[in-house]
Amino acid sequence: MEQQAELKFDDFEDVAEPLATGSATADQVLHGPAIPPQQRILLYAPAEWEAFIHEWAHYCLKKEYLKVQRFTGAGDRGIDIAGFADAQKLQGVWDNFQCKHYDHALRPTDAWPEIGKILWYSFNKEYKPPRRYYFVAPYGAGTTLAGYLADAAKLKAALIENWDKHVKDQITLKQEIKMEGDFRKYVEAFDFSIFDAKTALEVVEDHRQCPLHAVRFGGGLPVRPESEKPPADIEAKESRYIEQLLGAYADHTQKPVPDLDALKEWPKLSGHFHRQREAFYHAESLRVFARDTVPAGTFEALQEDIHSGVIDVCDEEHDDGYTRVVEVTKAARSLHLTSNALLSCAKPKDRDGICHQLANEDRLLWMKS
Repeated sequence: MEQQAELKFDDFEDVAEPLATGSATADQVLHGPAIPPQQRILLYAPAEWEAFIHEWAHYCLKKEYLKVQRFTGAGDRGIDIAGFADAQKLQGVWDNFQCKHYDHALRPTDAWPEIGKILWYSFNKEYKPPRRYYFVAPYGAGTTLAGYLADAAKLKAALIENWDKHVKDQITLKQEIKMEGDFRKYVEAFDFSIFDAKTALEVVEDHRQCPLHAVRFGGGLPVRPESEKPPADIEAKESRYIEQLLGAYADHTQKPVPDLDALKEWPKLSGHFHRQREAFYHAESLRVFARDTVPAGTFEALQEDIHSGVIDVCDEEHDDGYTRVVEVTKAARSLHLTSNALLSCAKPKDRDGICHQLANEDRLLWMKS
């Protein structure tokens, strides 16, 4: 029997102060360490997983297919989310996404019944076999299942071998589905290479296209593209705010300013006008950026914040309409706004441009009757 070493005082040492990792930021103190999205979804309860998949299907899959639908009736026949590539839907070219919530990496026993349904119902011509079939789960496919999915011949052989134990009574409650006769011939001829699994990282990367991504996972907004430049010719969407500007300039000069050619008489006002057009297109570009990166209504909320912040300035007495425009846009740039998600990428020109968007809707009026 091995003799235990004598316990000595020298075997102990004081617990040292942990190594410093640099000064703490306000964000670290408030939120703690960042958790990568592909790890965060492992913590999802089934309802949250369903919400995540709903976002992914709506915003990401719809870009790839003519139509995307989710099966919601009783007896799913192996279909969860279907992406249709043509108008024939289940009788045409389509892909299936089986998006189940499991608390473990998918095992072959999780997959056998789902594959069995596809085989049985396509054999009975309830639908054509999908072009591709993807398992989508928080932990992805486990090692054994991933090995089968990488080798269609092994996948087919393993399914047939496990049919009686794991599949035959899992397809429908009405009957056992035996692997025999014409059905077995159909299975043996079936192309098992259509079956695959998406990793959590792949789904998360797809989800980055979703305007809810930053809200769900944090990490900030993507880099905002350069703003659109004003075209040489005035567009229809600009008509009202430009009409308002020309009226404000006429009020300032006490001379008619019916069009842009007339404005050339006053270089200062002409320069101001071109800056306002640039600002308007800045704001329009921010509107498009918001559509693709933040939840619906976020840009409109920013417009509302700016309107609330400048309306009293707009309603004050001013020497003329041009002075009112200058004072209102100056007030917009100086507003202390903190809550809107777009503020991290908004520029002063965006605020000027939003004022003209509001003028386009007659929510701001440069000329008071």
